[in-house]
Amino acid sequence: MDRRQLLDRAAQSGEERVLLAHILDKCEQSRQRNIPAATDFLSPAEQRAAQELLHAAAIHEGYAFRGGYERAERKMLFFLPDWQEEADESESMTALRCTYRKEDTLTHRDFLGSLMAQGITREKLGDILVSDGSCDLIVSRDIAPYLLQNVTSAGRVKLSVSEIGLSGLNIPELKVKEIRDTVSTLRLDAVAASGFSMSRGKAQELISSGRVQLNHRETLKADAPVAQGDVVSARGLGKFEVAEVGGLSKKGRTALLLRRYL
Repeated sequence: MDRRQLLDRAAQSGEERVLLAHILDKCEQSRQRNIPAATDFLSPAEQRAAQELLHAAAIHEGYAFRGGYERAERKMLFFLPDWQEEADESESMTALRCTYRKEDTLTHRDFLGSLMAQGITREKLGDILVSDGSCDLIVSRDIAPYLLQNVTSAGRVKLSVSEIGLSGLNIPELKVKEIRDTVSTLRLDAVAASGFSMSRGKAQELISSGRVQLNHRETLKADAPVAQGDVVSARGLGKFEVAEVGGLSKKGRTALLLRRYL
C-alpha cells in the first residue's frame, strides 16, 4: 500500500490527513537516517488514528507513545532507530512547575487559557496537572525557555515558574467510581446508558448527535459493539472504561464492571 492509499484508508478528515502525513514523514525520517524522531503531543483521538495508520502500514514495532508519566493522556509518538531500545522522552519534553498561593483556586482551564494567550499551540503541550498551590506542565522542550521567561500569571493570579524535569512531577491521585451493572446487550447505547446513568433513549440521542466517542473515535452508530477494555466518552459527561465483561445472568443479561473517571 503506497503513501496515498494509506492516508485514504486511515484519515477521517482533511485535518487528520495532514497530521497522519506528518507522522509518516517522522517515521520515514527515522528509518532512512537511522535516528530518533518524535511528533508533537497527540490527543487520545490522534494517538488512535496514528495507531490505525501504523497498523495499516504493517509497522508493529520500533515506535512508542510517551507522555512523561505512566497515565499521561496526551503523548508524543517516538520512532526509534534500530540501535535504540527505548524512547528517551526527556530529549523532547520537560516539565515546568507553576506555584501560587493555595488560597487562589485555579483550574486546568485557567492554565490552558494562559498558555494559549501566550501563543502556545495545543500540540506543544502535554498534560496539565493541577494540585493545591501548584500546577505541573508537561511541555515540548523547545518551548520551555520561552515559557520560563514569559508565563507570569494565570488569570489574575501571579505564578512562579521553574523547570523540574519529568522525574519531579506531582501526579494527582486518579479518582474513579466503580459501577457494577447488567445490560441486555453489549451495544454502545446500552453500555453508555449504564456508564452515564441515563436512559437508553437518552444515550441514543447523545450518540446520534455526535457527542459520544468509542475508543476516542466519534461513533454515530448506537449498535456499535463494545468489548472489555474499551473506553467510552461523552462531551460534558466525562468517560469510563469497560473494566470487565462478565457472564450472563439467569435473565440473559451481561454483567459489567465499569470504571468512571471523576
